[in-house]
Amino acid sequence: AGMNGTAISNFACVIFNVSFMNCTWHVGRTATEDTQYFLYWGPLKNENVTECQSYIKDTHGKHIGCRFQNVTIKNNYPYFLVNGSRSGQSIHISGYLIVEKLTPPSNVTVNCTEASRRCSIQWQPPLTSHVKKMSCFKYEIVIENK
Repeated sequence: AGMNGTAISNFACVIFNVSFMNCTWHVGRTATEDTQYFLYWGPLKNENVTECQSYIKDTHGKHIGCRFQNVTIKNNYPYFLVNGSRSGQSIHISGYLIVEKLTPPSNVTVNCTEASRRCSIQWQPPLTSHVKKMSCFKYEIVIENK
């Protein structure tokens, strides 16, 4: 990146409750006091890239993350860009991680027939803002005898 160590590391985003996303990063190893970071993001590289509205700051006032509301990630690979203001250079972030914390399945219904001693269990899959394929989900059912 040619930013002599001011480039960030460990960029990761967590989506929770479908519409909130927190992205965080670690400040560059050799970033000086006056280095500040600015996050821009958008659906694709040169398309409606907007700056973070709500930064997360460390005790020195350095930006170390961003809080997003009403997140919709249309394709699975949004574009992230961080500027280090001291050298003014842009770092495109390609190695990032997006994790989505899912809400539990809803409308769980259990139908049991005594004659055949069988039960069918059905549920509504959770809403997501990131994962589109239902094949990505696995559910584990624990049945307890009360």
